[in-house]
Amino acid sequence: MSSQAPQKQLKRFSRDEIAKHNKEDDLWIIIDSYVYDLSDFVDAHPGGMAVLLSEEIAGQDATETFFGLHTMEILQRPNYQKMIIGQVEGEEPELHYPQPGELSKVPYAEPSWLVEPFASPYYNESHRRLQREMRKLADEHITPVAKACEANGKRPDIELVKLMGKLGLNPMRMGPGKHLKGRKLFADIKPEEFDYFHEMIITQEIARCGQRGFMDGFNGGMVIGLPPILNFGSDELKEEIVEPVFNGEKFIALAVTEAFAGSDVMGLKTYAQKSEDGSHYIVNGTKKWITNGHFADYFTTAVRTDEGFGVIVIPRALGVETRQLHTSYSTTAGTAFVMFNNIKVPARYLVGVDGMGIPIVLSNFNHERWVMVCGTARGARGIVEVLMKWINQRKSFGRPLTSQAVVRQKIAFLIAQVEALQSYLEHITHQMNQMSYKQQAKFLAGQIAFLKAWSTRVTEQVADNAVQIMGGRGLTRTGMGAPVEMYHRTYKFDAVLGGSEEILADLGLRQSLRFFPKNVKL
Repeated sequence: MSSQAPQKQLKRFSRDEIAKHNKEDDLWIIIDSYVYDLSDFVDAHPGGMAVLLSEEIAGQDATETFFGLHTMEILQRPNYQKMIIGQVEGEEPELHYPQPGELSKVPYAEPSWLVEPFASPYYNESHRRLQREMRKLADEHITPVAKACEANGKRPDIELVKLMGKLGLNPMRMGPGKHLKGRKLFADIKPEEFDYFHEMIITQEIARCGQRGFMDGFNGGMVIGLPPILNFGSDELKEEIVEPVFNGEKFIALAVTEAFAGSDVMGLKTYAQKSEDGSHYIVNGTKKWITNGHFADYFTTAVRTDEGFGVIVIPRALGVETRQLHTSYSTTAGTAFVMFNNIKVPARYLVGVDGMGIPIVLSNFNHERWVMVCGTARGARGIVEVLMKWINQRKSFGRPLTSQAVVRQKIAFLIAQVEALQSYLEHITHQMNQMSYKQQAKFLAGQIAFLKAWSTRVTEQVADNAVQIMGGRGLTRTGMGAPVEMYHRTYKFDAVLGGSEEILADLGLRQSLRFFPKNVKL
């Protein structure tokens, strides 16, 4: 049993004495043995005065009623802590008040590798150390900013991005590779031991915030826009861009999708015409739904050229214009419509070789899609935790929801799918650790396509059933159902971004047919 944040010695009151304070200007209640003085709060109560003055609440133990209407988080806010004036005589708190960095005690709220006595062959001490420190960092620094940004629609706090850079986390979010050599990494992880499971842990701990727009806004553009430069860019290009982006001084976005071409990359129309002397390109065209585009300093841009296709990094300072798009989640992601109108781009901003744009773009997709699955798997699990708490504290027809077989069945299938998704993800992640980048492109493109397509089918089931189980709360942006409402409103992003479900399912099957033996028949 744990309690709220440490407090001074509290005065003790008998229940009979507490019961006398049951009027509008003198109102006390009991929640989990703590005595709250609500006398100055009655008029400000969001639920109205009548609720607090009812016979079941005023001067009484309101623990069960409170948790049928509110979350534990409310009691941990400073303004509610100030209302505590004492405790019930001879009683101690029975509820658990979560502290930053700790694991959830709710069944299936954590992946099994974090739960005793379960074992896993994939994780070692460095993974567990990273998870502990990342959880604490996310709880104390990332989640509060995420919730504020999702509410006000502003871009993620630049100081938070800089903190991530200072701690070595921005380069760690790019996965293992040469870019980590010689760096001091978060949680004292050695660059040579860093693998895709470490990266998965970072992504999943950030995803626990449950704020979908923020997750894309929080340097999502870096995760997908910087790899082409790291893998194919010149030393000059890397020197200008990589460290400023890692440090949070500059921001980058991947600009591939157009109103004319989404999953059909070959259909893009943005055109870069090379000058006769080869010194620069003139770029004309537009891009749409570009994550972080509204505040990006650089755009890793797929273009048509006279050689076929190319990738050019285009600095905003050359005259790029952007217009913010309003999507289902908040504007914190900086999703933008991007316009290139006669932009003169020096040839040194070409990534790799002119004419090799498509292979460069495609090489980026596996990692992008895998990262998205890391987030969807953790997001779905977060909703399962919300539902497990809900059915254990919500009563309907005088009985807890756990007594209803139909509710138990719904959640049972959701748990099974979430557990299967995490296992599938861990299997693919292990294969990534065993293969070179080239082997991943050959053998895992189809596997990752299947994984992402199936993961978003799982999220659809989670989103739909969560709303049904929570009812009206699951459609309300504030209060107990807020995480479910957010999830239901935004889960479709992952079913579209990075390649739609239908395209990826087809890709996965076509990849498998390439390896189908010609001499096998029924």
